[in-house]
This record gives sequence, C-alpha cells and structure tokens, in this order.
Amino acid sequence: MYGLVSEKTRKEVTSKGSGGMEVILSSLENAQDLQTTLNILAILNELICVCLGGGRRTGVFVSKGGTAILLQMLVSSSKNPPANEELMLHIHTLLVKVGPKDRKFGVKSRLNGALNVTLNLVKHNLQNHKLLLPCLQVLRVYSSNLVNAVSLGKSGALEIMFEIIGPFSKKSTTLMKYVVLTSITAVLCVCSSGMNARRAVDRGYLPTLLSIYQDWHRHDTRHRHVVIRKSILACIKNLTNIKLGRKAFIDANGMRILYNTSTSDENEATEVDTENETEYEDDETGHKTQLHRPIIIPTTPSSLGAQNRRPLREDLLTPKPDESPLELDSISISKRPEGTADHDLVCSLGRLVVDAGVNGGSVDGLQDEGGEQAVLEVPDTAALLPLHDPDLYLEMVKSTRSVPAYTEVAYPDYFGHVALNLREPILERVYGVQRTKIFQDIERLIHSSDILDKVVYDLDNQRSVFIDNGESLKFNSKFESGNLRKAIQVRKFEYDLILNSDINSNHYHQWFYFEVSNMRPGVRYRFNIINCEKSNSQFNYGMQVLMYSVQDAINGSPHWVRTGSDICYYKNHFSRSSIAAGGQKGKSYFTLTFTVTFQHKDDVCYFAYHYPYTYSMLKMHLQKLSALRTAQIYYRQDDLCETLGGNSCPLLTITAMPESSSNDHISQFRSRPVVFLSARVHPGETNSSWVMKGTLEFLMSCSPQAQSLRESYIFKIIPMLNPDGVINGNHRCSLSGEDLNRQWQSPNAELHPTIYHAKSLLQYLRATGRTPLVFCDYHGHSRKKNVFMYGCSIKETVWQTNANTSTCDLQEDLGYRTLPKLLSQMAPVFSLSSCSFVVERSKEATARVVVWREIGVQRSYTMESTLCGCDQGKYKGLQIGTSELEEMGAQFCLALLRLRRYTSPLELQNHNSHLLDTENDLIDTRGIPNITSPTTYVLEEDEPAFLEEVDYSAESNDENDPDLEPDLQDNLALLDPSSDSEFSRQDSVN
Repeated sequence: MYGLVSEKTRKEVTSKGSGGMEVILSSLENAQDLQTTLNILAILNELICVCLGGGRRTGVFVSKGGTAILLQMLVSSSKNPPANEELMLHIHTLLVKVGPKDRKFGVKSRLNGALNVTLNLVKHNLQNHKLLLPCLQVLRVYSSNLVNAVSLGKSGALEIMFEIIGPFSKKSTTLMKYVVLTSITAVLCVCSSGMNARRAVDRGYLPTLLSIYQDWHRHDTRHRHVVIRKSILACIKNLTNIKLGRKAFIDANGMRILYNTSTSDENEATEVDTENETEYEDDETGHKTQLHRPIIIPTTPSSLGAQNRRPLREDLLTPKPDESPLELDSISISKRPEGTADHDLVCSLGRLVVDAGVNGGSVDGLQDEGGEQAVLEVPDTAALLPLHDPDLYLEMVKSTRSVPAYTEVAYPDYFGHVALNLREPILERVYGVQRTKIFQDIERLIHSSDILDKVVYDLDNQRSVFIDNGESLKFNSKFESGNLRKAIQVRKFEYDLILNSDINSNHYHQWFYFEVSNMRPGVRYRFNIINCEKSNSQFNYGMQVLMYSVQDAINGSPHWVRTGSDICYYKNHFSRSSIAAGGQKGKSYFTLTFTVTFQHKDDVCYFAYHYPYTYSMLKMHLQKLSALRTAQIYYRQDDLCETLGGNSCPLLTITAMPESSSNDHISQFRSRPVVFLSARVHPGETNSSWVMKGTLEFLMSCSPQAQSLRESYIFKIIPMLNPDGVINGNHRCSLSGEDLNRQWQSPNAELHPTIYHAKSLLQYLRATGRTPLVFCDYHGHSRKKNVFMYGCSIKETVWQTNANTSTCDLQEDLGYRTLPKLLSQMAPVFSLSSCSFVVERSKEATARVVVWREIGVQRSYTMESTLCGCDQGKYKGLQIGTSELEEMGAQFCLALLRLRRYTSPLELQNHNSHLLDTENDLIDTRGIPNITSPTTYVLEEDEPAFLEEVDYSAESNDENDPDLEPDLQDNLALLDPSSDSEFSRQDSVN
C-alpha cells in the first residue's frame, strides 16, 4: 500500500498554504461508492503513516476537521449492518493514529456516538484478530478520557475485555498475543476510573488477573513477553488503588503470589531501584503499589497556634521511676591515659541530665545507682578543640529555652567532636540491596506472626511502661536538637523509627538525632526511618548516617563517624494524610534503611542525619571566640532580637581596629565595605553552622590574611537565624511552623522576628549608604554533592526562560560571577559547574533574591554545602566532614580577600559594580549559558522573572560625611547597628 503516494506528493499536500488536505477530505465526505471511499482512506493511511514521518501531517489532518469526518463515517456505516470489514479496518487504523494527536478526540468520539460502535465491533469480532486489534487500540484511546472510560464501563467493556484476556498458550500467534496486550492496556485505561475499578473488583476480576499473571510468568521462561506481564501488573495496581481492591488483593493471597513469582527466579528480576533515577531529581516519578489499607503516620497537630506551642506533653519532664537522674554541677573529671573505660560507667553516663531548674536553677551532684558520686572519664581534647569546654557548655544549656524544657544533655554535645584524620570514602552501593530490603518488608505482611510489633519508645505516650526483657534496644531523643518520636521493634534486631514533624507543622520529616543503648556487640541491627518525605536522597548515592560511640569517646576517640551498610532510600506502603501532604491525596512516605553492627557491649551510641551543631554549642563557641580578641580586632556581640521561644539571636560585628585616631585612619575605617553573612535558617542543615564556624575562626585568628581581611571589610554576621528550630530538633521551620527563608518579602515582627530584624538591619545599612558589597546565606543541600552557590542574574534568568526579550537590551555587570569563580580556584570542595544564577519564581521570597532585588546587593548568594560528599576535585569520592566544612568557611574568607583585589575603588564606594579589566581572566562571558545548573531551572510555565534593570538609584555613595565628628569612639559606634541611636533611625526606615 505504501506506494500510492510519493514523498513529494506528501509534502505538497500538507505544505503551508496548500489545499490538498481539504480536497482529500472533501472527496472522502462526498464519495458515493465503497471502493472510492476505501481508496481515499488508503491514501490517508499512507499520508499520515508515522513510520514515514507523518507526525506533522497528522496535525494538519486534525486541524482540517479530519477526525470528525472519520467518526461520522464510522457511525453512519454502522447503521446498515453488517458493516464492511475492510472499511471498519481502515477507519479504526486511521483513528488509532489520529486520536492521540487530537486533544478533543475523547469529546468528539462521545458526541458522535462512536464509543458503542467500536465496542460492538469488538463484541462481534472476538475471533477476527485482524479487525479486533485496531478496534481495541481505539478503545484504549477513547478511555484516556475519564468520562469515556466510565461510559464504556457501564456498556460492558470490562466484561468483553476479560473474554479476550486469557492464560498463556503456545498456539497463540504473535498477532493474538498483541491483541491480548492491547486488551490489557485497554483495561488499564478503563480502570483508571474509580467506578470501573470497583466494577472490576465486584465482578471478581482481580483474582482472575492474578491467575493470568501467574500463568504467563510460569510459561514465559525466556522472558519474551515481559511487556504483557508488566501490563497485567499495572492493571492489578490500578485495581488496588481503591480500598475495596486492596482488600480483594489480600483476600486473593495476592501478596504471597507476587512475592513468590518475584523471588522464584532471582536471575529474571532487575532491581527496582532509585539508582536508575536522576540523582538530583526533585519530583516523584511514580508511585509503588499500595498493597493494603493505607497507614496514616501520626503527625503533630497543625492546630497548635502561637499561643499553644507545646506539641510535646509536659510529662516528658517526668523521669521514669527506675531512672536516677545524673546531675551535672558536681561531676568529677579525670583523665584515663590508658584508654580503658568502665562499662557500667558508660551506661550510666550515656545520658547527662540537667535538673528541672535548667533555666537558671540549681543543679545537684552526679550519682550512680548506689548513690555514690560517679567519676566521669573525660577524653583530653582541649588541645584539639580550643573552642570547646564541657563545663561552659553546661552553663549555656541552662539558659537555652526549649518547647519540651529539655533536662538532658547528649554526650557528643557535652564532650565535643574531634574531626577524623582519615577521610571517609563515599559508600559503594551493593547491587540488589534495595530489592532485598523491600522483599524483607513484604515478608512482614506474608508472615505477620513473625513480627513483634513492640513499641519500645514513644514520646506521645511517656506514661506507659514499656516491658523490657533485656532483648530490646533503648532509645532517647529528649535533648537539644534531638528528633525521634517513636521506635517499634518489628523483629529481634530490626526497628522501625518515626520522626517528629517540625513543631506546629505536619511535615518536614528529615532531621534525626537520637540515642541508642542496651545493644549486643557483633549483631547486625537494621533501622528503618519510615516517614521520610523527599522522593530521593543522597543516601542512595553513597551517603552514610553518623554515629558517636560513648565508649569510643572515653577510650580517646570522641568522633562522629560515618557508619551503616545496606543503606538505601525507597518509597514504602505508608500513606501520608492529605493534611500532611499539603492537601494532596495518594502521597507516600519513604524509608531510609541502614544496618549497623555495634562494637562494644553496654555502649551508648548516638545517630544523626548530619554532624549536630546545637544552639548551646554556638553560644559556647561565641564566648570562646570573644576571648581571642586582641587589640587589633574589633569584635562585638549583640542580640539582634528575641525569638518566639525566648532565646536570643546573636549578631556579630567583626573588623580591624583603626591604627590610630588620625583622620586618614578614621576615614579608611569608615569607608570599609560591609559583608553580611548569615546561616542556619533551616535547622536541619547543620553543615552550614560548621562552615560558619570555619569563617568565624578565621576572622578571629591572628594570621596576616585574617588581619588584612578585617582591614578590608566590616563583617555583620548572624550565625544562627533560627535558634528555636535548632533547639527543638526541627528540620526546616521555626516555632511558627513556617519556613523562615520564604518570609523575606514581608516578614512579620511577631512571627518571624529574626528575619524581620535582619531585613531591617539591611534596610538601615542601605539607607545610611552602607549597602553590603556581599551578602551570603549559608545553607546545606540534601540532593547534590560538593559546595556551590546560587546567585542572581537578570540575563541568565531571561536566557533560561527563553523570554522574548533581547538580552542586549539588559544592562548587567558580571561581577556576581567573580566570587564563585574565585572559590572554584581556591576551595577544593567548591564546584562552579553546579552554580546557578537563575532567579526562580518559587525563590522570590528567599533571602538571596530579596536582598538582591530590594536592598540592591548585586553579589547576593546562597552558598549550599553538600550533606554527602564530593564528586570532583581534591576530595572526589570522599564524604564530607567537619574539617572540610570548616575549611570551606576559611576559604570563603580568603576568596573575599582576593575579591577586594579585583574590585575597583569606585565599586567599593558605589555598589553598582563595574569590574576592572583585570577581572577578565576570571570571567568567560561565552560560557555563561553553559554553567547554569540543570537542577535549578525556571519552569517553562513560569513567567520570566525580573525583566527590568536593577534600580540602584536609591543607593548613596559611601563617602565621608563631614557632619560626623572624627572621634574614634563615635566611629566605633557606627559599627554597631544595634545601638539605641541606630535603632531609632531604623524604625523610621521601616
């Protein structure tokens, strides 16, 4: 048939301005005899044949009304039975090609009455496979419209399909098997309607599908019909999307059937694994089958308002009757050079307990069970941790206010963490581990009698007495930054763990930090965190959890170490409530599973998502840093504001003291540009605090580079923007239950005090002519490797969104690229190729974008640090540690020092930057479109953001004000925006 129309004729008929298609369709409508009609249909079939590049020609056919003509011809031909078989074959073959290209095909077919015509043809031609196949294919296209699917179901389509679908037969021809496959996919489309799914379940088709699947699986030993088997499974999945279907599936022993067929031949199965997904993908690509009734994970009620922020009950403060609290003030400290530890002492000291007078009250002595004063063996880490002091840490804890009023202190926070000298490689994923873990989960449902289902820890039910036979692990998370809500022992050495949501929120389950004790050495324990929310994780790409062993610490190794084997992250069968899923139904939780073998008997171990860094630790570090101040360093710490929880938010000012009170030195002192840094707006991103720690230590050091840096800039630093979230173990939100990094456009002084006052400070700096030269907000990234930056660029946003605006008309300096380029040359963990300068609409309320747009800071960045490790540079293939993070903080300072060399004096006075020609060696304008990260694109449906030029007209030049007295103390006061005089002016700005 494919010789009727030449390629030249095909092009001419469908070329722009040609009336060829109209002529053919008109001839088809007016044809009087059957043969002429068949000839024209044959020509059309060849003309829009997909294999001959007919995609565009199909569009022309649809636009000229061809679909309606075919449907009308189909209906009219059926009115005079028997319908001509060849005619029906041609019409349905054309409809199969045309239907997917016509967006209104479903409506047109229903209005013309074509649904029942095709369905009747199928009913009367069950043995005529040649005609049956295109009819089934058209039914499948019909059913893509939900209304059509319901209508076909009412007309008996399911019953007809199940007459066609049958068991495996060696006598089946290829055509017959293709008919079966098409029937199955048609059923799949029809059953996309919940009504049809219920109809199929009521008629007992689910057990039928299971039997058919078993038969095909058993006979398809050479795997030639995998597509048919997968299609049957897809039908079963559609039926189990409804509650009735899940019950029927369980009643038909479906779990065991599918489990047995999946495990009968390990060689035939390929791993269903998120390793095949894109590593940085943000969106879910599909749902695993929900095999039984959804289990709703309890979450913190969202109704808790600002006036009632106590999601954890006060009975958390009540010690268990058999516990003897360990008091802090009278701890006797000694060193054990032999490196040995008393096991009983380790057990008793795994949990340090502060008296209920934690907020300024008294504390009593530390006693063991016999009432005698215990001696705590403290590792000598003073030389390695100059900024850590256990006694000082306890003092800081006493003034920290938490929602549950924590009375305990975690051992790792008390004694500190010494970075490992050895690098920890990214874990190589063992092929098949996820498949094995999922099968083990399924076995719980098949062999339910083997499951213990024993609750061993529950924050929601503290008054209950958990039966302890000495065989179960003990858990605890009632300390600062702790997060574990519930622990359930499912097998002898396996535990399901449930995390707390952020306070006053129903979601954000990711950060965890908890204690484990009563373990056996040499035993493989499996832990499953079963209410994770993100659709993918770096745990699938080599990241490990962190563990801190008390006994190792006492023996001289106070380290957080990467640990765990058989680590994977996958979707589970637990359903999220519509409230927790933001109103969406059908969303599933994900499981993080890892296996740990403990090395010591009677040890106490801590597990964390990333290296913990508490608010009390920050206060301790800042107090130790202030002691490093010299006569050359100006260091001031103020309270930016008080948080909702009653904690202070520190604000630091660091620069160099002027050499003297001479006019020249005072002038230089006053003209220094401002660098504004912040971190830890998201509590779970603890790596940002370690980077900030490296920055602060460098700034307060006595090195010549640090002194030069202090002489070059005035640093305004907010090291922890969300203290309440950090204290209470949140992952992303503050006590208001909101993401503070989405509140910068219109922060509320009562609900978002730290953001409100930070923005007010920036507005004040701008109003007084001190607009920061650089703004950088430190963050952590859970799905990418390396350290990288997000910046703001009008041109790159326009390029990425394909906006119809000439980029030649946009005036923009490339100064925003200098700092990332410098970091890529200096910092081993920094990746320029991962940086992005696109402004997405979803990020318009973030600090980076608001400071760029409203404050006018061209170099406004978010610096993201990986939680996993690096895939390039010096640390390629290694997991990141605190030493690398602190190094990154120091390298950021050195990059700022080099930035000063590449910045003109004019730019330092007027931040509408124009770089010198010396910067050309750093910036290659030709490469701009190519280094934008593909993971930070602007969605095509989004409107292009910020097509206007940045307005710097409100900025004032940083020139000396002759009205100011050149008194040294007065000029030092200018560095303090929290002084009374400046706050009074700040109020007028707002």
